[in-house]
Amino acid sequence: VQLMESGGGSVQPGGSLRLSCGTHELSLDLYDVGWVRQAPDKEREGVSCASNFYNTEVRYYTDSVKGRFTISRDRAKNEVYLEMTDLKPEDTAIYYCATGHCTDDQFATHPSNYWGQGTPVTVSS
Repeated sequence: VQLMESGGGSVQPGGSLRLSCGTHELSLDLYDVGWVRQAPDKEREGVSCASNFYNTEVRYYTDSVKGRFTISRDRAKNEVYLEMTDLKPEDTAIYYCATGHCTDDQFATHPSNYWGQGTPVTVSS
């Protein structure tokens, strides 16, 4: 199963982008879904996640994006979004959509989860 991301690009500091993640191969309602990013020369980082539709709702954000990023679902379109505002140069990374395990404390993923191919985000003046 391949998740499909879109919406990455290049913006100036303070700008906004909305990343989208979808698939025709499974219902995202059944899965905890989130976003993981990897910047050059840095470890992969869980940015945000949303619990599956059938469990108690959980939303997670890593500290550096709280108040700036918002994760949401569109059940009708079977898509998950990451709305990113007030972008900073340190947000520059490849952003991956993935399934995993979403808690209040983290978004845990594994190579065996479903992943997208990644979409690049560059924040630079």
